[in-house]
Amino acid sequence: MHFRRIVEAFGMTAIAVLALTACDGAPSNLPSPETTVAQGGSLSVAEGNSFTSFNPSTAHTNVDINAKISYATHSGFGYLDENLKVVRNEKFGKIEKLSDSPLTVKYTVNNGVKWSDDAPVDANDLVLAWVVASGYFDDRSESLGKGTNYFSFASGTSGLALSDFPEVGSDGRSITIKYSQPFADWETALGFPNISEPSHVVAQKAGLKDAAALIALFTSIPRGNPTAPVAPNAVLKKVADFWNNGFDATKLPTDTSLFLSNGPYIVKSVGSDQSITLVKNRDYDWGPEPHLDQIDVKYMPGSSEQTEALKAGNVSIIAPAASTDAINQIDSMVNSGVSLIKGEQLSYEHLDLNFSGVFADKDTRLAFLKTVPRAEIIDRLIGPLQSGAKPLDSQLFVPAQEKYADAVKANGSADFQQVDIEGAIKLLKGNKPTIRVLFDRNNPSRLDIFKQIADSAALAGIRLVDVSPAGADWSKSLGGSSYDAAIFSWSKEGVGVSDVPQIFKTGGPSNFNRFSDSKVDELMKTLITNSDAAKQDELKIQIDKLIWDDAYGLPLFQGIGLNAFSSKVQGIKYNPTPVGAWWNVWDWAKKA
Repeated sequence: MHFRRIVEAFGMTAIAVLALTACDGAPSNLPSPETTVAQGGSLSVAEGNSFTSFNPSTAHTNVDINAKISYATHSGFGYLDENLKVVRNEKFGKIEKLSDSPLTVKYTVNNGVKWSDDAPVDANDLVLAWVVASGYFDDRSESLGKGTNYFSFASGTSGLALSDFPEVGSDGRSITIKYSQPFADWETALGFPNISEPSHVVAQKAGLKDAAALIALFTSIPRGNPTAPVAPNAVLKKVADFWNNGFDATKLPTDTSLFLSNGPYIVKSVGSDQSITLVKNRDYDWGPEPHLDQIDVKYMPGSSEQTEALKAGNVSIIAPAASTDAINQIDSMVNSGVSLIKGEQLSYEHLDLNFSGVFADKDTRLAFLKTVPRAEIIDRLIGPLQSGAKPLDSQLFVPAQEKYADAVKANGSADFQQVDIEGAIKLLKGNKPTIRVLFDRNNPSRLDIFKQIADSAALAGIRLVDVSPAGADWSKSLGGSSYDAAIFSWSKEGVGVSDVPQIFKTGGPSNFNRFSDSKVDELMKTLITNSDAAKQDELKIQIDKLIWDDAYGLPLFQGIGLNAFSSKVQGIKYNPTPVGAWWNVWDWAKKA
């Protein structure tokens, strides 16, 4: 399953980049390799955001901190290493491609893999994961204004939607799915990197007897048909409603079934807006064995707060938002044993426009975009961190990719290199619109971006209004009607092409601005069914151009990531995906 995740702070982790580079070359200030690994002990790590849910896969919980905690407490069929290569976890189970025509894939969970309440991880959990990720029962039709989308799944359903209902194996631990068409991302489509929602808990919380009853419910309901929507199934709606919201928590639930683990660590405690503590899962032996007994996560939104905590020894690992001050503060600690790794992330900061209200008019969208001072934003925010930094000129590629230059040449981004106030005024035809803008106002860099755009737009008679909520839950407003433009960042898992329809497909789960283009939809159908990398690039170049043609918004810049850690820590390796340094949490250790 591939997710574009919302990144709630700069410097955390969005477009399919398949190469890893540092800001100015290879990752810098790497520590010397260690040969002795200590077992046991605890470490503290600082994170910029507060934990909100044990299910990181819904549209409103699809943020980096939830994904990191889920990654450490759950396991699955594989993960991405620091080079963005798929690593199979055959201690957990096996993925077998049985046939290319039709594409048929079998998933088997090994005997002995279990949840922390001793219930087995089995075929029932795989079927639930498939139902959610395939949108099998959805019949919502936007054109008819009828129907139901049951599970609020944050990722795209286009790939698994090509498959039939799974065949459950007689062993009770395997399922086989058959596709009607080829699917490029079949290897990572299910249980990757983990299975995080236990089917027996979802079943019981929805009023069903057990997981078997849940699967019986699924098999009794026909596939959803958006061309002929029907009244929602009440029991299925209960199941979906619990999956959508039942795992949300900012404190440790008294009901232990709401935070079951099947991975290397188990959640021990959650302090509201302050901390979360993980302890080693002593039963876990179906994946890489963790070294630490305990990991204490402390929420620290400010870079200075994180660097000061590292300096004082209150935390051992930080990933602060990238800034000149943060880098200078960490560099000043290098002589005392602190290591710093810098690298480009799979993320990009961007400005999106809603295709409704004031921006239903394309000329108004174009006029506003002509006022955005992208070069000045880069000079102010990224220039001090990366020499020669330039605005990002593609929605689907980043500079490290071979086809980035071809996409930029074709997509029309050259028209937005410089501010064009006169051109904007001409397009507005005397109108002076007011634009409501949503962003994380607790993030000083995004506030800076907003102010720079507001000052420039005012020269064309456009007034910008900050409508961001005061609290930390600004992202819950995405997809609503309270704003006209949004400034935020997308992150991606780092493999495959399924993330493209997740955002840009009509009705896509992360299509917050209601963008819709029939040509783009058709090209994306072809994209996800084609496994040839050259053909994928060709299709993405065409899609990129159409997105720019519609005045969708503007990419601003690619994210920069920082990992810093004390001399007492080993096992930290830079990874540009949303989970960042957590990708090999089992390797974290205190030096012997």
